[in-house]
Amino acid sequence: MNRVYEKLSDEMIHVYYPLQVSADSEMYDEEPVEFTWNNECVLRQSGVRFTPKTEYKYVSEDSGFKKKMTANGEVLYTEAMRRVPGRELYCVDLEFDIGESELLLGLGQYEDGTFDHRNLTQYLYESNMRIAIPFLVTTGHYAILIDSESCMVFKSEGNKVHFIIDSAESFSYYVFLSEDIKGLIKNYYMLTGKPSMLPRWAFGYIQSRERYENSEQLETVAGSFRERDIPIDCIVQDWFSWEDGLWGEKKFDKKRYPNLKGTIDRLHDNNIHFMVSIWPNMSSDSENYREFAAEDMLLPNSNVYNAFDENARHIYWRQCWEEIMESGTDALWCDNAEPFSDADWSGENKKPEEDRYLVVTDTSKKSMSWDRINSYGLYHARGIYENWRKSYPDKRVVNLTRSGYTGIQKYGTILWSGDITATYDTLRKQIVEGINMNLTGMPYWTLDIGGFFVVNDKYENRGCNDTAHLPLWFWHGDYNDGVEDKGYRELYVRWLQFGTFLPIFRSHGTDTPREPWQFGDKGDIFYDTITYYIKLRYSLMPYLYSLGAAAYLDGEVIMRSLALDYADDEHALNVTDEYLLGPSLLVAPVYKPMYYLPNSVLIEDSPKSRSVYLPKGNGWYDFYTGKYYEGGSLIEADAPLEKIPVFVREGSILPFSDDISYADEDGGRVGRIRVYEGRDCSFKIYFDKGDGYDYEAGEYSILELKYSEENQQLAISKTGDYPVDESFDVEFIGK
Repeated sequence: MNRVYEKLSDEMIHVYYPLQVSADSEMYDEEPVEFTWNNECVLRQSGVRFTPKTEYKYVSEDSGFKKKMTANGEVLYTEAMRRVPGRELYCVDLEFDIGESELLLGLGQYEDGTFDHRNLTQYLYESNMRIAIPFLVTTGHYAILIDSESCMVFKSEGNKVHFIIDSAESFSYYVFLSEDIKGLIKNYYMLTGKPSMLPRWAFGYIQSRERYENSEQLETVAGSFRERDIPIDCIVQDWFSWEDGLWGEKKFDKKRYPNLKGTIDRLHDNNIHFMVSIWPNMSSDSENYREFAAEDMLLPNSNVYNAFDENARHIYWRQCWEEIMESGTDALWCDNAEPFSDADWSGENKKPEEDRYLVVTDTSKKSMSWDRINSYGLYHARGIYENWRKSYPDKRVVNLTRSGYTGIQKYGTILWSGDITATYDTLRKQIVEGINMNLTGMPYWTLDIGGFFVVNDKYENRGCNDTAHLPLWFWHGDYNDGVEDKGYRELYVRWLQFGTFLPIFRSHGTDTPREPWQFGDKGDIFYDTITYYIKLRYSLMPYLYSLGAAAYLDGEVIMRSLALDYADDEHALNVTDEYLLGPSLLVAPVYKPMYYLPNSVLIEDSPKSRSVYLPKGNGWYDFYTGKYYEGGSLIEADAPLEKIPVFVREGSILPFSDDISYADEDGGRVGRIRVYEGRDCSFKIYFDKGDGYDYEAGEYSILELKYSEENQQLAISKTGDYPVDESFDVEFIGK
């Protein structure tokens, strides 16, 4: 059969099949395709099978739709549908032969904390807590990107892997080749788009919870941060900003928010930004819904706007713009960006993984083209980005979204891990999922600090009338007393310490409040530790913002698996509970209780430490004390409640800010530099005005700092015309 092998570069190959679909013929391609690196075959396409299938359209036979409330808001449904034959498609089974030892990484973010996908099956579909991206990254000099928007299944067994694509009208894939994982990810960005720059404030602290109920609460909480001298950059309005009964309407309830612009102006006066939750599904009683219905721009059999249609994306944006954006909103939170996952996200028991995959795909097929089921969130984000940039060219897009797909990194997006639960096991798994997302080319990843669900089996006031009297499998936190439970306070502190060293720093959840003072007051160990780490985050602002710039300019990874930098260290390859934040900081989150169990039960004689592996090849400095350790060693690191183990790579340069209470307070100025001696090193500190898109035209400057170990001197050179204050102090940390 026809196959086209297109060599785009020495490191990028495109293989595609110009299909002619025939419903009664199965096709095979068993002629191998070999991919080589340094004259060695590292990957081999060993076969592909195309099995014809018919796509069906679903037509309601009811006179009208019914509606119900779910955990994802109001949805429309019908109990009587007939199938109408449509396009002829293929199911594609693509098979590769691989090596015996490389790690199989990436593929997005899931729930099980799996790092290496070898000898496993992974179901690639979008749902709450699942972000499927068909980009397999390996330690074997190759990566595979499937060029499909369909749901699919990845299977690995022995030295074979399969991608089974549910539905395809045409089919292609890309193979990237490189010396290391960094090169593979840079190739991914070359093909799909490099990450956009977020505004500087987005690297600050974001305070959220489910939910603030009116303007007064928003302003009171924001004022409390400033009164207590706790840094903050953004406060978030979660769902139900609309009038009661108008789910998803992009207008605020004037009784609870009588002057939205005035509220946002007062937040801005306090140098606090505002983010608001918006939804693609809308109540059938709302004006927004009726406009889409009148234009026939809803997805079939649903109350979800058709984000695949450019005109529908324009209408959706205009609805956001008319009140929410024109009132001064700084960021949008595109929740439920995988709008047909309710069948998975309900019920007393968690379904087996294959059943979850089938129920989501089967439900989605009633409303979406079968070969585009995974990409709704991508087009939703595209519409926000493209229209925002036309309306506000001097204001960078910030879109927190619960779902994403190949290429979404170029649309000003932050992805987060969905409605996770407050358990130490979840915390442990989230470390791996964050690493995987960055390996999959998504640099701006975050989570709900403290877990979204805190208590166990709570249903009231959720509006989920189809499951109101049943347990919900996902609602199983360990702490029924919330912040009153010292066990939860300890867990929250550990989670916030972890969050301090994530690309985006955001607290959110239900069941119990999340503001720092809910965990105590000055002098209390929980409160003091929380506020210490929020302030520490702000001291790292020049470093963090420069990491964002490096992702945009150079395709660098922010939250890095040890496999990126220590591929020759066999022990480091298998470490999944540590990571590097940028090139310099080794972070080892604490994910076991040391002080309290649930219900404030005291733990007796628990060691206040955790094992940390320090990769070989260089030495390491304790971030807090400056104590030096040799690399290639497993140490028992101090980890009392007040401390998350963090180490600095020997031969590092770290820029710090002075004490600031919001990210732009000093315009990105560097207050001091620390040089960690032991070897030659360099670091590029990035400067621009912190917002807008002038950087795309080169309106920025870079200070490149180079340290010579032989001369023990720091050389500084500047490129770019953006003004930079170079009056910072320099401190040298040595053995």
